[in-house]
Amino acid sequence: MKNELRIGIALGAGSARGWAHIGVLRALDKAGIRPQIVCGSSIGALVGAVYAEGQLDALEDWVLGLTWRKVLGFFDISFNGGFLKGAKLISFLRDNLLERQISDLPLAFGAVATDLRSGREVWLREGGAVDAVRASIALPGLFTPCELDGRLLVDGALVNPVPVSLCRAMGADFVIGVDLGGGRMAQRAGAPRRNASLNMIEVVAESINIMQVRITRSRLAGEPADALIAPLLDDIGTMEYHRAKESIAEGRAAAEVMLLQLERLLRN
Repeated sequence: MKNELRIGIALGAGSARGWAHIGVLRALDKAGIRPQIVCGSSIGALVGAVYAEGQLDALEDWVLGLTWRKVLGFFDISFNGGFLKGAKLISFLRDNLLERQISDLPLAFGAVATDLRSGREVWLREGGAVDAVRASIALPGLFTPCELDGRLLVDGALVNPVPVSLCRAMGADFVIGVDLGGGRMAQRAGAPRRNASLNMIEVVAESINIMQVRITRSRLAGEPADALIAPLLDDIGTMEYHRAKESIAEGRAAAEVMLLQLERLLRN
């Protein structure tokens, strides 16, 4: 029955916590649940595009090899609209993981960005996959905005952190949402945080994440997924991209917990 459905997956925003998407996709694939439509916002757009390209193995190998020093190596400092230009990262993605146009990807793919001038949600479903990713990950204050098709675009998490609506618009009959911030609001009041002090980049990113969690709650209340996977990632810092092994494991565990329910929902 599930093979007759067009399954969509909406991969949510969450900065470094986004490597959890790899674990989610691995667990679903092992269970025979393979989305035909992949949508993402921010880091979810990056992982989703690579998955749609068929390069998840290469992405996983790369992120598992990241160290904090290697992460810093992708930082190209800018003081024009954002702290980082993002050119080093995008060049790496284009050369190694994302070479195709969206229309040529084996799976249907869409990314969410935000029009900085109008504040409107923008759905990116054509053009270069890497260009869509660059627009969707442009976290304000961290990455410089992305100029694309005459628009100045920034992070999709500002308007639609878990893009269930885009999946449905692209024809999904059943949408699996992956919310990377679901556990953050449930953190115990007064519980000690592992990072006692934050640098400027972390303060900006964490502030955006707080807003993102609130927006996610609102959007999912009005546009719920048919099934929601929410990895427990409170211990993963916003900029800790070098902790991929832990994030992937949490993503896999969260998806595995949901498998029986997913199978039941898909059958019905």
